[in-house]
Amino acid sequence: MKKLFSVGETLTESVQAHYTELAERGEAAAIAGAAVASTECCSTKEVYSSEELAALTSGVTAASAGCGNPVALADLKKGEVVLDLGSGGGIDCFLAARFVGPTGRVIGVDMTLAMVGLARKNAERMDAQNVIFKMGRIEAIPERDATVDMVMSNCVINLSERKDLVFAEVFRVLKPGGRMVISDMVVDRELPPEVRADRKQWWACVGGAEVKADYLGRIRDAGLERMEVLEDVRSMIAPEGDWRSSVRSITVRAFRPV
Repeated sequence: MKKLFSVGETLTESVQAHYTELAERGEAAAIAGAAVASTECCSTKEVYSSEELAALTSGVTAASAGCGNPVALADLKKGEVVLDLGSGGGIDCFLAARFVGPTGRVIGVDMTLAMVGLARKNAERMDAQNVIFKMGRIEAIPERDATVDMVMSNCVINLSERKDLVFAEVFRVLKPGGRMVISDMVVDRELPPEVRADRKQWWACVGGAEVKADYLGRIRDAGLERMEVLEDVRSMIAPEGDWRSSVRSITVRAFRPV
């Protein structure tokens, strides 16, 4: 991929720097007991119900940067093992933990050290004993083969330059019959080059968004089946023909074959 940002700065480094700032915002909110903050991608109040938000701390909600609510569509069961790719401050992990219960386990993986640190502090504050957080890349998930019942992700895979590797890793860690439920940003048509080269659009989960058909094709190519688009909504209000009108938030479910 072409160099998008300043000399010596990779895409990964730029994204990590931005999400480090978001983690610092979350920690500041936890200390101050601040109200829920809007994020670059979607408003947390729009994505989650008031009941869900009431069960979380300000340190969790202020660091949220999702575009959907995969937990609400995951049909989680007691005792399941759940893996969250790009777990951030832990919002979806803590929501999932309520469903899997003390006999289940939720694992969050994030590549930004500050986010992992914030999530671990949030887990202590919430006494979430069935949730753990690990440093790692979603292109090389730090979990063993066929050990996870459900993989989720919320507006993170678009940030990867190797989405094919991400879905291959999802297939690898899922148990036979296990499922993936992910929310992410896609587009109806190719974005203009200047949008893809804009670091702020990458941070906003738009610059790395792939054409929907190509994105779904990668999921099929990874070997996942019974794929279903559970939600598909326009994310930006713009006139037809404007590139913003093609940006969509989707939630997809697919299964590893038995």
